[in-house]
Amino acid sequence: MPFHPTRDELMAALPHILDAPKDNAPIDILCFRPGYSERTYPDQIELCPDRGIIGERWANHAWLRNPDGSGHPGIQVSILGARVFKAAVGGTAGNIHPGDTIIADLDTTQSNMPTGTRLQIGTAVLRVSEVFNDGCVKWRKRNGDAAKDWLVEPEHVPLRLRGLLCAVEQAGVIRKDDVIRKA
Repeated sequence: MPFHPTRDELMAALPHILDAPKDNAPIDILCFRPGYSERTYPDQIELCPDRGIIGERWANHAWLRNPDGSGHPGIQVSILGARVFKAAVGGTAGNIHPGDTIIADLDTTQSNMPTGTRLQIGTAVLRVSEVFNDGCVKWRKRNGDAAKDWLVEPEHVPLRLRGLLCAVEQAGVIRKDDVIRKA
């Protein structure tokens, strides 16, 4: 049975979540999604501004598109805080990984990572997007109503509990043993 935390459990986890490192955050998990519902966990991924994560589905099947039909660059890479991952998803045991490119012990709040913040990860540079990640229907189905509603409570929106969405600004390689640094 999937892990579905209660609102009280999520609220109790909030102080710990908000105490995550503000910079120099280690990567816990890298996830690669070549197709729908497909996930692998490589030791490294390659990125470029025009194609996002090389070989991933963003280029052909982005959920947010520009008027010309191309994938919106602001959703090429997603970063979910490890503490939210543990609180809302329950970690990895028996649960479906939410598909975020990077799970890292990082403070993803608007005050720590405002739109436009540049992040150096390995040899790649990402830019925090203006696109808000409010969780999708799959997040609600997999983690429950409380986990979805908790993300979008008005006072939680600036906390970006569902993590960051980023554009690739500089091509490069991200390895699982890299750290996320503000550039």
